Amino acid sequence: MEKYSVLISLYAKEKPEYLREALDSMIGQTVSPDQVVLVEDGPLTDSLYDVVEAYQRKNPGLFTIVKNEKNLGLGLSLNEGLKACRNELVARMDTDDVSKPDRCEKQLKRYEEKPELAILGCHVDEFIGDVSNVTSKRRVPLSSGEIFEYAKRRSPFNHPAVLYRKSAVLACGGYSDLRRNQDVDLFGRMLFSGYQGENLDEALLWFRNGEELARRRKSWENTRTYVATIRKFWKMGYGSFKDYAMVAIAQTGMFILPAGLQNWVYKKFLRG
Repeated sequence: MEKYSVLISLYAKEKPEYLREALDSMIGQTVSPDQVVLVEDGPLTDSLYDVVEAYQRKNPGLFTIVKNEKNLGLGLSLNEGLKACRNELVARMDTDDVSKPDRCEKQLKRYEEKPELAILGCHVDEFIGDVSNVTSKRRVPLSSGEIFEYAKRRSPFNHPAVLYRKSAVLACGGYSDLRRNQDVDLFGRMLFSGYQGENLDEALLWFRNGEELARRRKSWENTRTYVATIRKFWKMGYGSFKDYAMVAIAQTGMFILPAGLQNWVYKKFLRG
């Protein structure tokens, strides 16, 4: 199978115990990564540095550490990390999620079958506390055609679960300088440029849910950047004014809703 790199961005507010779980889940893949690129997005806490150093000692030659002098945000940090990836195929991973053991093996097999793909994702199981406590599933469209249409209004991929081609991401300019929804923007531009994407019809990652995620969804920055991204798609000819208007109304409505009611809407209508 083709070699692949893992791309992770880490910043000071993240939890060491979550980072250990995330790293263990990627290092322990049934097809092991050739490289783990870890971007330190600004200065970290001593406890996070301790985790990084321990994993470097335990896995000599596996880690490539990229250090940002100051916090740049997820998108720009991933751009820096991409430059350090030595393989064409790059598996995204977040520091608070857990990949299932055969995630990358199954994604690599699909690339062998369909080398024309540039982005490959999957469904995710959302959990609270422990991966045994799955509370919902985020399903995404499967075929290239479905994904192309879906992306005009909603994110067609689960960002921490994608395996993509480095060359395709860089050819489209990489991630934009956004504090939220960097993936929505990037994947929309890639699809509009003609790159193909698919999702496997199974959940291959446990995605951490909870109060912190709810706060991020509730933020005005999340709402503003999402609406602005869909407006950008409309202006460049990807999607219609109707798509933009529907998203603007829906996202503003979700922002206005009380947090408890917003979570109910997510579970009732937007999750399996």
